[in-house]
Amino acid sequence: MDLLEKKFSKIGVDNAPGQEMRQKSSEISLIGEKIPGRPVDFSHGDVDAFEPIPGTLEAFVDGVHSGGKQAYTEYRGSEILRENVALKLANFTGSLIDPGLNLIVTPGTQGALFLALGSTISRGDKVAIVAPDYFANRKIVEFFDGVVVQVKMDYFKTNNCAGLDLTLLEDAFKDGVKLFVFSNPNNPTGVIYSPKEISEIAQLAQQYGVIVIVDELYSRQIFDGRGYTHLCAQNVINPENLITIIGPSKTESLSGYRLGVAFGSAKIINRMEKLQAIVSLRAGGYSQAVLSSWFAEPEGWMTRRIKQHQLIRDDLLTNLNASDDFEVRAPEGGSYLFPKVPNLGVPLQDFVKILRIQADVSVTLGTEFGPQFTDSFRVNFSQDHKSAVAAIDRIIKLAGRYRK
Repeated sequence: MDLLEKKFSKIGVDNAPGQEMRQKSSEISLIGEKIPGRPVDFSHGDVDAFEPIPGTLEAFVDGVHSGGKQAYTEYRGSEILRENVALKLANFTGSLIDPGLNLIVTPGTQGALFLALGSTISRGDKVAIVAPDYFANRKIVEFFDGVVVQVKMDYFKTNNCAGLDLTLLEDAFKDGVKLFVFSNPNNPTGVIYSPKEISEIAQLAQQYGVIVIVDELYSRQIFDGRGYTHLCAQNVINPENLITIIGPSKTESLSGYRLGVAFGSAKIINRMEKLQAIVSLRAGGYSQAVLSSWFAEPEGWMTRRIKQHQLIRDDLLTNLNASDDFEVRAPEGGSYLFPKVPNLGVPLQDFVKILRIQADVSVTLGTEFGPQFTDSFRVNFSQDHKSAVAAIDRIIKLAGRYRK
């Protein structure tokens, strides 16, 4: 295998969210009858169940009617929209953001992540990644010839923390890690980093001169009235070593518009713009107009959205916890569950295929979030409430059928 082929072999897509139809039923032996029910794809959220912010379509149409001036914005995004977004994000996060220097609009937060990592990694650079964490982190680091250094997170801890092993993180920094990337709330577990953990991450990054990229995509969807601590609001870490990624695609159901935002270090944002200029030129010009509705939702809209997701979370947790076959920690934010199924008599990869074929339910393999998570899978519970509960019940039934 040549070097280029080896590079792309690490970017597997068959088991990634939304790719479940690539899973071949011919590879497994089917036992038992099919369990009927409405098909549910837990690999991503259902934007039909949760509609976008009111007025977004009208904002998009206005962008179309604006013609060329909206279609061909600066590579880093429309100046007027960046000013609007910078002010809203500054109020939300408690940090200072210069829209001309510190912010870029990207094709989704996935685009922001690719650009940020591509602007900070050279061949052989050591990059610390939480295990488990967002599936693309590891793949993009390896694509840019970085060296992944995993830092364990014991997410089953319950003492109001995410469970990141800060001693291991410091050891990684001492060993020459250049960059640390993590999501908060964590994807796939939904746990939130405590103020103490965020403070220590900031202090360690400052002490060892490490660049930090934090993905705060779900930072608006926090449950149980919990607080949330933004890393960018810490007055410890060098602002030139920090990038925050956020966007309206998930909680606000705007994923189809492919919009993301990164803000922070002027130096890194400048590099990201240069990279974006040769990758995609800009975020979709007409789509950018939709950002005017972000953080401008009707009164009570976001509160209701969070409550709806919390109710679904609670029902799914109740049913999973009633089964002896699962271990799961209640997510504190976002829309993900990451249950462990330790007693299956078939490999989890086969069980995931069995779920799709016998129960019309798709989930994401735990190994997407770290090769060691062979007994876990991710569920995105941003779904129709009744359908999600029924689908979880089918998962529980099949787990019992394939128990050791």
